[in-house]
Amino acid sequence: MTATTSATDRTGVANPYASLQMGTGTGVDKTSLGKDQFLNLLVTQMRYQDPSAPMDSSQIMAQTSSLTTVERLTELTTTQREAFALQMRLSASGFVGQTVSWTDAKTKTEMTGVVDSASFADAVPVLVVGATKVALDAVSLVKATGAAPPPPAAAKTGATTTA
Repeated sequence: MTATTSATDRTGVANPYASLQMGTGTGVDKTSLGKDQFLNLLVTQMRYQDPSAPMDSSQIMAQTSSLTTVERLTELTTTQREAFALQMRLSASGFVGQTVSWTDAKTKTEMTGVVDSASFADAVPVLVVGATKVALDAVSLVKATGAAPPPPAAAKTGATTTA
């Protein structure tokens, strides 16, 4: 999106904001101001400011503070996404060996089976039950698979050991 300002500023100098592009490239949100665009805008503002009425130092500090806030929020968002992805992988791994139920998307029937593995090839983990791939969010029930009972405890003998 191109900034909408006049072609010249009040001193008659060509306005650098008129050609400032917000976001470039495929898949980039062009409606928001990223940290690089924000920094470029701040530097351009300072470079082309009116010498008879320079920017107030409090304005510069406020804008610099805003840039720092934007950077920290971006880092926090990235960290949260990574944590959520890891949590989904751990959850999917926990289903291995468990009996799960889900509704088949095509036949709309309730299916049940033991999870053989979890696949992380896609953005969202997928559980593999036999030859069927089940989306993690499609699971409606999880049950512990009947495991063999633990071996009986060794019989105690009357012998004791001393140190």
